[in-house]
Amino acid sequence: MMDAGALMLLAFLGQQFEQRGFIENRTVAYPQTAPNDSAHVVDEMLLREEASYKFTPWFTLSGAFDARTDSHRQTARDGVVDADDRSILRPALSLRRLSATVHKGKVTAEIGRQFIRWGKTDILNPTDRFAPKDYLSSVVDSDFLGVTAARFTVESGGNTVDLVWQPWFTPSRTPLLNQRWTALPAEAAGLPLRDAGAVYPGGSQYGARWNHVGSGYEYSLCFFDGRQNLPSFDAIFTPPDFSIQFTRTYPQLRLYGGDAAVPLPWLTIKGEAAYFTSSTPGAEEYALYVIQLERQVKEWSLVAGYAGSVVTRDVASPLQFAPDRGFAKSFVGRAGFTIDANRSLAMETAVRADGSFVRFEYSQLYGQHWRATGGVAWIRGDMTDFLGEYRRNSYASLAIRYSF
Repeated sequence: MMDAGALMLLAFLGQQFEQRGFIENRTVAYPQTAPNDSAHVVDEMLLREEASYKFTPWFTLSGAFDARTDSHRQTARDGVVDADDRSILRPALSLRRLSATVHKGKVTAEIGRQFIRWGKTDILNPTDRFAPKDYLSSVVDSDFLGVTAARFTVESGGNTVDLVWQPWFTPSRTPLLNQRWTALPAEAAGLPLRDAGAVYPGGSQYGARWNHVGSGYEYSLCFFDGRQNLPSFDAIFTPPDFSIQFTRTYPQLRLYGGDAAVPLPWLTIKGEAAYFTSSTPGAEEYALYVIQLERQVKEWSLVAGYAGSVVTRDVASPLQFAPDRGFAKSFVGRAGFTIDANRSLAMETAVRADGSFVRFEYSQLYGQHWRATGGVAWIRGDMTDFLGEYRRNSYASLAIRYSF
């Protein structure tokens, strides 16, 4: 039998260690085929494990690990553990997070692979530059990727200063050229396509954000210097088969932005805006902004607003992948309804002049561990519109998750 000291040590260790995870199978069915994709059904399997250990009241180590596969060749078929998300395919095994956090008084420092989110608005966050996304299997339903960075946060009164240094670049992951979420220009129709990968820039990225909380309002100002995590594509015709070779490049980017929130008795007003400049030849310069209203009514959560853009240097190219700008010039909305402790409904929409997107989801918890989430997405519009070019990609989905 264990003595009292051993039991106390085990109890102490148990209090300091936290673990959770899930296994999820998600099936997506597309009624229509696309010009570059004849599949009607895609199935994905994901295992995610997250853990943290608090060594002392001021020092915590956190980590997360993913293992995944799918039926559509979007995931690598090797056993290599990825730690930087710079691959064209999703890695089969990846270190989603591994960071150390030190908290002393008013200062918090986190170093390692982590998730950094800036901004206050929903659906579109113009100032969120340290948050690349995985768009590989859907442009309208993406997941965030972690970045390797050092982040220092200082809080004093109603002010918070956030400083971030990212030693190497992490891109957003784009859809594969031979699959339906890549909308190719008409000039490429019928020609063989070759994916030549990406040219990743060297150097580091850095940014700063100051947030102030006042009496009845909150606002922040931010600055970012680095690279656009969404790529431009260089296309080269290659004889003798006249195929097109595509290479991803990432323009230099400097951002000046801010956001604000004002709670009122009946609703909350939020705004966020950023101006993007670039020293890379052929890169556009523009501003993105969002104005939205939020209201909580019993079990209802409602968000509605407008996302806009202003171009100051117009050198538009059809070979840019820019879903953030694609959702600009849209009326956007989100509604959530909590039926009870186990069931919920959600709706999300974006409506542009020549395109629209709406998604409905129903989620239900079964017991303590199982959850089923069913959804339907409807996309329509003109081929010249960002949303309309995906009009063949309306889908129904079902996700079954076991949490542990």
